[in-house]
Formats: sequence, C-alpha cells, structure tokens
Amino acid sequence: MPAPEMAPDTPTTWIVACAAASAPGCQALLPGLQLPNLQALLARLTRQTEDEGSEHSLSPPHERALATARGLPVRDGQLPWAAADSDAPGTPQAWFSPCHFQIGIDQVSLLPADQIGLDESSSRALLAALAPLCEEDGLALQFVDSGRWRASGEPLRGLVCASLDRVSGRPVGPWLTESPDNPQGQRLLQRLQSEAQMLFYTLPVNDAREAARLLPVNGFWVHGAGACEVAEPVRPAPHCPDSLRQPALRDDWSAWQAAWQALDAGPMAELLRAAEAGHVVHLTLCGERHARTWATPGPGQNGGLWQRLIARWRRPPPVGETLASL
Repeated sequence: MPAPEMAPDTPTTWIVACAAASAPGCQALLPGLQLPNLQALLARLTRQTEDEGSEHSLSPPHERALATARGLPVRDGQLPWAAADSDAPGTPQAWFSPCHFQIGIDQVSLLPADQIGLDESSSRALLAALAPLCEEDGLALQFVDSGRWRASGEPLRGLVCASLDRVSGRPVGPWLTESPDNPQGQRLLQRLQSEAQMLFYTLPVNDAREAARLLPVNGFWVHGAGACEVAEPVRPAPHCPDSLRQPALRDDWSAWQAAWQALDAGPMAELLRAAEAGHVVHLTLCGERHARTWATPGPGQNGGLWQRLIARWRRPPPVGETLASL
C-alpha cells in the first residue's frame, strides 16, 4: 500500500541506530558499501547538528538522539527510558533485562535475552521468582516482553547505568557505574542482582534450558533508569529502525550490510523522493561515538538560486566515508 500523501511542511524524521561501528568487520565493509539512495539524499540535505561523543559513553549516540527528539534532558547514563514509555513518567522506573553472564578467565561478558533464545514463558517464570525479592526492597516488577521487565519504585531515582546496547556481547567491567546521587539505591540493586544469580540457578526453568543445551539465565542488567523530570509531556518517538542495530550487536556484519541495503532500497529511497518533492526531511545517522543530523534547507539556508545550484552540483564524500566518521 503506498504511503499517504504528506503536506509539504510535515517533518519526516528518521534516526538510524548503529549506522556504523568501530568493529573491524564493519570498518572493512565501509569503503565498498554502495548505498545510492542515501548518497543522493545526503547530497540534497544540509548538515545540521552534530553530537560529538565517545565510544565509552554510557548512553550510545542513537539513544542520545532519541532523547533529544523526545524532549528529554540528555545526561550520560541517565536516560529514563522505562519511565518515558509508561503511563506514569514521573515515577522512577528502570528496565531489568534478564541475561546470561558468561564467566571467562579474566572477565565477565553479557549475552542478552535475544541472543540466548529466551522465550516468553521462561521469562515470565524467572520474573515470578524474582518479584517477591523486589517487593521486599520497594520495587514492583511487571512483564513487558521476554527481554524487558519494568521495575518501578523510589530506589530507582537518580541511578546512573550503562545502556544494554553498550554492554551486549561485551565484558561488563568497563560498564559498571557509580550513582553519586543515589548510592543507597545502587547498593540495593547490587545486592538484588547477587540474590537473583543464586535464585535463578535453583529454578526448574534453567534446568530445562540446560537440558535443551541453552544457556541459563543467571542475572539481569539494569538500564533506562530514573524518572522523567520535564514540564512538558514526553514527545512521541520518531522513526528509529531496528534492522541495523540487531546484527551490529551480534557482530554479524554480513547481515548488517544486507540490512543497510534494504534500508537504502526502501526508507532511504522514500526520504529521497520526499526531499525531491519539497517535504521537510530530517535524518540522523548514529555510530558508536557520534550522531550527525542532515535536513532539508530551511528559510535562509541555500535559499537563493546560486546557493541552490551549488547544492545541486556539490559532491558529498562517499557514503562509506561519511559512515566511518560516525
């Protein structure tokens, strides 16, 4: 079915997560990556804002860009996603994501639910076992999906925590944080995580997983914590496709390349047509360090004939070079 017609002044805003990564497998693909619609789209758009960051920040660039788009203050490690996506955004909340902590010789790595095949019934059984321990500490636990449980309660206010996207498939040591505004809440969660590890090992659901040669769930990661302390309601999220993010987190760069080609043939082609038709287009590309935004020129930007001719004939760098800069 064709997309409905838009008024010329209707913004078309996209945030593309994991548009590039520093992993060698991704970097090897970038020089030869062919994305003709994205290349043509960037030639029509004007560079707008830049969010310069570090690959060591607790909140990745796509989450910072999404927070800005939704009207949330951007504080590293303090983006309250659980509260923002609830009916009570002023209540302190957090995502508890069940996972497998893989213990190596000198480090502990995290594998999230979607990488260990955690189904809904198993996730619900784990939540049901953990919920009474949470209640003792003033936390209510609610099932959202197999990889996310919503926790709510005052101990979650002011916490600092790394995004699950930062730690997925990686050693957890560099991503362990301190919460100077709520050290008591942090200690409570550390104790609860230790109790959960011991509890989960005793559950039949993990016996069944191991019998099926699946990794057991032996803990959970806390992320997206805090309350939305903003006067205005949180704005709806713009388009933020997940198709690049999942293969990037799995370090599957052939799938990531195929996902980029599908995005280019579909949404990027549509955005190009929208820009050519005079619609307002905003595109933010996010890597592991930076987020950069391009948009159709506004009033006073490339508005004259000479400026339009320059914009028409200028050649942006190859798209792989642009993505490598993220």
